Amino acid sequence: MEIIKTIKEIRYIIKNEKKLGKTIGFVPTMGALHNGHFSLVKEAKKETNSVVVSIFVNPIQFAPNEDFNRYPRSIEKDIDLASKNGVDIIFNPEVDELLDNSLTFVEVTKLDKNLCGLSRTTHFRGVATIVSKLFNIVIPDKAFFGKKDIQQLIIIKKMVKDLNFDIEIVGVDIFREADGLAVSSRNIYLTEQMRKDALILNTSLKKGAYLIINGERDAKKIVSIITSDIEAVGNVKIDYVKIVSKDMVDVDNVSDGDILSLAVFIGETRLIDNYIIGDKLWS
Repeated sequence: MEIIKTIKEIRYIIKNEKKLGKTIGFVPTMGALHNGHFSLVKEAKKETNSVVVSIFVNPIQFAPNEDFNRYPRSIEKDIDLASKNGVDIIFNPEVDELLDNSLTFVEVTKLDKNLCGLSRTTHFRGVATIVSKLFNIVIPDKAFFGKKDIQQLIIIKKMVKDLNFDIEIVGVDIFREADGLAVSSRNIYLTEQMRKDALILNTSLKKGAYLIINGERDAKKIVSIITSDIEAVGNVKIDYVKIVSKDMVDVDNVSDGDILSLAVFIGETRLIDNYIIGDKLWS
């Protein structure tokens, strides 16, 4: 496995890989790698010849009051885990390598105004900017994103279409712990009690899914029931509970393909989860 720090070097390596006829799979991450990330790597290894994982904690997707400075960083552990999980190349640039007095940003409008964009107003501009830069540097054939960040996935797909990137975006199902909690780098912040409280994301989401499967179509009613369940748990604060279309528009009547999505704070830790209506439920 190669560990690359500079744009010049990663471009040289990718060009050589492509000269050999290899297809490039790309998994962009902010590090603190876990089984959710490696589920993306697993899919990338199935579909491409050479897997590149970027590790870059992106400062421009954090607001001043968010957790950029304390976001978990564990590069040595990440390198060890990546090697054991079959990653071929790690691209781990410094901030100045990607953002040296940059004045250019990428923004996907409308899709960024709901859900996480309601409270994180500049978040997706920061994500789209860095992901587009990484795409231009790595030039992958396929890039793999988790469905846990469903709004991000939809925005990246739209960006790729609008900017004519010759890249296939592959969405990978949410990787969950045995008790159903979606794996997240931020789970490391949780105390034992907070970890128990966090299970309300899974249980309330499943309750909403079962309501829909059993015929309930009133979005406001479903959201109200889920909200009440979450509010009954101590140490939990709701950011949002919503049902939206794939265009990130609130819906009144639920249809297949709509997204039941939620974000909650467990203490100071913000966690997200979702269910795409019509998809198979997790066990």
